[in-house]
Amino acid sequence: MNYDDMIKKTIDSIKQDFIKVENELYLNELKVKYLGKKGLITNLSSEIKNVANEDKKTFGKAINELKNVFQNNYDTAKKKLEKSLLDEKLAKEAIDISLPATKIRQGSPHILEKLIEEIEEIFMSMGYDVIDGPEIEEDKYNFEMLNIPKGHPARDAQDTFYLKGEELLLRSQTSPVQVRTMLKGEGKVPIRMICPGKTYRRDDDDATHSHQFTQIEGLLIDKNISLSDLKGTIDIVVKQLFGNKVETRFRPSYYQFTEPSVEVDISCFNCQKEGCNICKKTGWITVAGAGIVHPNVLKMSGYDPNVWSGFAFGFGSERLAMLKYGISDLRVFYNPDLRESQNFDRWEDE
Repeated sequence: MNYDDMIKKTIDSIKQDFIKVENELYLNELKVKYLGKKGLITNLSSEIKNVANEDKKTFGKAINELKNVFQNNYDTAKKKLEKSLLDEKLAKEAIDISLPATKIRQGSPHILEKLIEEIEEIFMSMGYDVIDGPEIEEDKYNFEMLNIPKGHPARDAQDTFYLKGEELLLRSQTSPVQVRTMLKGEGKVPIRMICPGKTYRRDDDDATHSHQFTQIEGLLIDKNISLSDLKGTIDIVVKQLFGNKVETRFRPSYYQFTEPSVEVDISCFNCQKEGCNICKKTGWITVAGAGIVHPNVLKMSGYDPNVWSGFAFGFGSERLAMLKYGISDLRVFYNPDLRESQNFDRWEDE
């Protein structure tokens, strides 16, 4: 049997067959014809047992070349078919780019975050640091070192969330961050800092109250600090937020950690002190509590009140945002409904 002629005829047959390939079904039939159990190449390979020993190596090499010829033709035909199918699919699925796009609804940066970042920028421009602290706090930092000892009536007013006895709690104010900062200063260095963050108090949620709210408290400790320094600082902030025409005024108040203590009012930016629904016909709006740091607080944090003095203040972020953007319901800030949060885009542009 002349195996060389058989191999040559098989190669010619492969080339002729692959010229006719038009679909994947025919391609699979060719694979069976040549490489199946009774395929032409398979049958030729089985003849190796009948080849003389000295010719087996040459015969095996020829069979391998025959297999390579088939495989190369098969791969080429398969790629050609796949490309043809892909081109056909793309033609059927052509996209008309002139059609209007589908509008995907999305939210926007939260208005409270925007307000906090704006206030941070104002204070950083005056040399203040922005400092964060734990929301789960110890009683001594949240109350005792702020001149509110155990049994003090002010603790009832705070209505705190206690987590472990009376030693661990959800902070009811961001003032503990001020205490921790003073302790790190070891009574030796000036401090300029603000501490924005979430606070928690037991309260019924409604249009003007929430069990969770955001404060922006600030502290300055240095030598020869007075109420005029506090008023000048507050004045800069409110003018940046509400416009240069807004005035500030202090009214006497009482807080355990400041002495003297004041309530900070701003002239109504809506009616220019003529009286409207925003200022409740008074011409003034309360925006913060503040005062000169109490000597006891300075002592407990390692600062000598005969050498050092300072002021502290606290804004409610939600309060400022409601005034600045005309929001009447505090619950808007915590509503995940996109129909509500999409309004933040409008407020950002104002």
